[in-house]
Amino acid sequence: MSEGNLKALAAPVIAIIGYDLEFYEKIPQLFPHAPGFKDLFVNNPGMVEPHAFRNSALQGAYFMLAARAVGLDVGPMSGFDAAKLDAEFFPDGKVKTNFITALGHGDPTKVMPRLPRLPFEEGAKIL
Repeated sequence: MSEGNLKALAAPVIAIIGYDLEFYEKIPQLFPHAPGFKDLFVNNPGMVEPHAFRNSALQGAYFMLAARAVGLDVGPMSGFDAAKLDAEFFPDGKVKTNFITALGHGDPTKVMPRLPRLPFEEGAKIL
């Protein structure tokens, strides 16, 4: 873990947001109206990891929003050895780590305030 992330070790929970490299096996169950969708991934293995990674990032964001909605402080981070983490928690190699996030109630005197955000006009473009 990088120096800047060591304070996260004081959090009561550190969640691993990962992605399943065999997610497509669940498509017939979770996407029953299009069971052939599974074949898209079976027949195009190069599509699996980018799709899984992108969707895990979205699910991780929803997870953090839900945690904040119930009053928890959330500290998402990179700066850790994902290969070591995967070896420890996902040794079969079917799941890989996207990012980790600390959860808990931070010390109000030490929690970093929200950083500035770009105005919409500067950070986005409607085409």
